[in-house]
Amino acid sequence: MRMSQAKTTVKQPKMKMVTIYVMGKKYEVPEGLTILKALEYVGYRLIRGVGCRAGFCGACATVYRFKDDYKLYTGLACQTTVKDGMYLVMIPFVPAKKPVYDIEKLKPDASTVISIFPELTRCVACNTCTKSCPQEIQVMDAVQEILRGNLEKAAHMVFDCIACGICSMRCPAEIVHYHVFQLVRRLYGKYIAKKSKHLEDKLKALEEGAFKEELDKLVTAGPSVWKRLYESREIEK
Repeated sequence: MRMSQAKTTVKQPKMKMVTIYVMGKKYEVPEGLTILKALEYVGYRLIRGVGCRAGFCGACATVYRFKDDYKLYTGLACQTTVKDGMYLVMIPFVPAKKPVYDIEKLKPDASTVISIFPELTRCVACNTCTKSCPQEIQVMDAVQEILRGNLEKAAHMVFDCIACGICSMRCPAEIVHYHVFQLVRRLYGKYIAKKSKHLEDKLKALEEGAFKEELDKLVTAGPSVWKRLYESREIEK
């Protein structure tokens, strides 16, 4: 007697969907997606407001609300997961004028920073900037350290700033934190941080052409060699 095995079909669990609104238009997307992935799921081709997809570049600042909730929420679209009833809009960039200055002519003190960014003195210590930071930087405390003249401490506190601009969007004093922090880090690096003898030696060697032959070979090697070198590189654990 020949026996045939009955075919069995494995039922896939039904995907749970949530409703989101993008620029006012309603979409159904799978639960658990990040905002970026949800936008692509519904057909958006992202050519602005997207970069590293890992919380490092700060390109995907997003503002969102929920129905019957007056609060305005912010987050990075690559890290924030969609929730049912989310009304969202991505910000292509945060409009903020960047002052022009010559770092060679500046002094590393509070008066220098305040002269370029006078709005710092309007800080009301509301801590909204800190609450909105996706990197969990103590933004308000860093501002206070700058006002006290402790640029070294402030520079270390804001080392992980990715310049997404979310804190500045929420600031009632109109402080452009990420431009302020960039200046502070530059002042610290140029005037306060201890000089690295190792780095100075390497720079001198570069200027004297110590690596010119190797660099020229690498530049002219071509994509296939670059790919092989990249894939075989030693990765620090």
